[in-house]
Amino acid sequence: MSFAHPDGDHLTLLNVYEAFNSDDAHNVGLHQWCRDNFLSYRSLLSARSVRSQLRRIMERHELELVSTDYSSPKYWDNIRKALVAGFFMQVAKKKSGNKGFLTVKDNQDVLIHPSTVLSKENEWVIYNEFVLTSKNYIRTVTNVRPEWLVELAPKYYNLDHFAKGDVKLSLERIISRVDTMKKVAK
Repeated sequence: MSFAHPDGDHLTLLNVYEAFNSDDAHNVGLHQWCRDNFLSYRSLLSARSVRSQLRRIMERHELELVSTDYSSPKYWDNIRKALVAGFFMQVAKKKSGNKGFLTVKDNQDVLIHPSTVLSKENEWVIYNEFVLTSKNYIRTVTNVRPEWLVELAPKYYNLDHFAKGDVKLSLERIISRVDTMKKVAK
């Protein structure tokens, strides 16, 4: 069974979680299903437990549980937007000349870890962790639209906080494009 999602690792992990909770997995038996798919039963149970805890916290604080239907064309984009809202400080941009990436705020040269499922080269990505080995890697990576960065974290992506360079120039173009789209929409 292939869980890989072309937009990246976070979505692949969501596919794994959804498959773990499916009738197919339960029919086979969860332990066996995990063995058959080379997955950790304990890790998936832990993910389920965390999800339940978060749900109870939201209910206790009377926060509305909102979800996009899986069949909606906006499903995957909404998931990626939620990821951007949480990982807006962990963003990397492809370097000019296609040789690796730069972390957006501190301009660290990084490569995407070889374990990624990201199927194509992307201009902007969020990442879960920064791994230092003989090279600097970012791991658990998902591609994002740069417009989402300035829409969801405008204070963080205020151009006054960026040094001159490729990242700032790209952000200037993105902000200009977003502003133009807003004017056209009015």
